[in-house]
Amino acid sequence: MKFKIESVHISEKKGIQKIPVNEIELVENHGIAGDAHTGTWHRQVSFLASEAVEWLKSKKPEIKINPGAFGENILTRGIDWTRVKPGGTIRINQTIMEVTQIGKICHDRCAIYEQAGECIMPTHGIFTRVKKGGKVRAENSGDYSFR
Repeated sequence: MKFKIESVHISEKKGIQKIPVNEIELVENHGIAGDAHTGTWHRQVSFLASEAVEWLKSKKPEIKINPGAFGENILTRGIDWTRVKPGGTIRINQTIMEVTQIGKICHDRCAIYEQAGECIMPTHGIFTRVKKGGKVRAENSGDYSFR
């Protein structure tokens, strides 16, 4: 399945919204250089579909949702991340990531949850581990496949 990257984001601290940047560098078995979630664990890079964000905005048009608001590293268009499976492979440019987790439990209520009454990252976000590093930026295209 092909998709397009709309924006890429990082944050220096966990638990806050991420900020858009021009480019991110994926480091093999470590995550994104400069991001708070970098480390040798299974949630190194997070993805969210812009279509899911638009769906939430349509339910709550009064709230303002900026790219990175849900803590996602990569905001995409053209793929439904709820349909992927752990073990699947994501390729963007020369980078390769393995899908490790679908959704997550939100232990703390984020600012978006407080405004909208719900958060889409637990149901629509995915997490990956970096298998092969490289640079990724908005306007790149990607591909997802399952073995």
